[in-house]
Amino acid sequence: MLRMAVAILPEVRQLLREDPSQLGALMEEIHDEDLADLLGLLDENEAAQILRTLKAKDAATIFERLDEGTQEAMVEHLGIESIAPIAAEMAADERTDLIEGLPDQVGEDLLERLEKVDPEAAAEVEALARWPEDSAGGLMTTDYVAVPLDLTVAEVIQRIRTAAAEAETVYYIYVVGTSNRLLGVASLRDLLLASPDDKLGEVMTENVFTVGPDTDQEEVARTMAKYDFAALPVLGSDRKLLGVITFDDVMDVLTQEQTEDVQRFAGVEPTEEGYFNTTFWTFIRKRGTWLMVLFISEFFTGTALRHYSSVIEAVAKLSFYVPLLISTGGNSGSQSASLIIRGLAVGDVKVTDWRKVLVREFGQGLVLGLMLATVGMLRVWMWGDGIGFVFTIGFTLVAIPLMGCTVGSMLPLLLRRVGIDPATSSTPFIATLIDVLGIVVYFNVAQIFLAHVIAEHLPPH
Repeated sequence: MLRMAVAILPEVRQLLREDPSQLGALMEEIHDEDLADLLGLLDENEAAQILRTLKAKDAATIFERLDEGTQEAMVEHLGIESIAPIAAEMAADERTDLIEGLPDQVGEDLLERLEKVDPEAAAEVEALARWPEDSAGGLMTTDYVAVPLDLTVAEVIQRIRTAAAEAETVYYIYVVGTSNRLLGVASLRDLLLASPDDKLGEVMTENVFTVGPDTDQEEVARTMAKYDFAALPVLGSDRKLLGVITFDDVMDVLTQEQTEDVQRFAGVEPTEEGYFNTTFWTFIRKRGTWLMVLFISEFFTGTALRHYSSVIEAVAKLSFYVPLLISTGGNSGSQSASLIIRGLAVGDVKVTDWRKVLVREFGQGLVLGLMLATVGMLRVWMWGDGIGFVFTIGFTLVAIPLMGCTVGSMLPLLLRRVGIDPATSSTPFIATLIDVLGIVVYFNVAQIFLAHVIAEHLPPH
């Protein structure tokens, strides 16, 4: 929330004008996340002035929390020389994201300068940058506490005290052998409860849950959420410990993935930046593409209606029920698609479960259709449109939710099977597909139950 940043904004601006030396004392009382929000509210000159007043280590914790656009603006405003010491103090994964997010030449210049300021920090960037951004390797950090096996608990705790300032997490201590090969893990809780003279091998757990560097970030997030891990080690060949993924990075992944899914559900190509950080024409491009696809796909609805134009002309009342039936199909299809897509995202549903899903959705579609048909038939009967209309609407209202549920559930599974994100089967697209199928079913059922009425009103050949 921005309330804290908004509340202190006037005071900060006054200090910037009158006595910038007092800013340090004020900053010490405010959480780093609120300070990042504050820098987002200030103009570039003011934000840069604040960063200049802070020590590199203090500035780094704030800089990590800035969005990509603000970070780039600060790099441009402060210059490579001033940013390099700040980048050196950032967490290894955040430092890598910063350099990869900058324009190519600027990122290369910053990395080159970083090699002179802190060669070890530059080496960490090069090691982490090898992996795709959306993989476990792209999420992990090399700032963890690793110790050899031949230590006592007391010695491990002393190592933690020494390394804690540089480590991103100290909840888990990783026990490694030669070539940084992972032997086991000990939690801080286990160490504190053990006797100081106990050997580390007596406290550690050898059966460690790990992931490879190529593991997709969604799978990593699901694993950590399922097992309530605060951190998850990433292993390379021969069980070499490459890094660890911490829960705060996974929360960012979950937020990002959920945002993308919500945008796709609405028929919008995912955006990387926030609403106000995304340009007007970027939104036009990302919204317009899907909107045009959906618009053109609706032509099929018009084609279907035109195909049955003679039936509509013969019995004009048929057109009164088209909006009602179309909305029923779209709503039922969207419900099923949303349930299955969410199930796939959290691991509750797998592609191999398609038979079980089909049976469940067929049954639900049938029951829902019968419920809606009962209400719909009663309403048609009250309008007095005749028994033919009653049965036409009844049978159609059974068929449309049945189609909506089956198509809406099977399409996401099919897309996942062929390697496409199921969220791209956005609810508007499924609704359009069910619209066309619903119209075809409706008028074919009408031709059966209203055959005599249609025959009476059709013009003679």
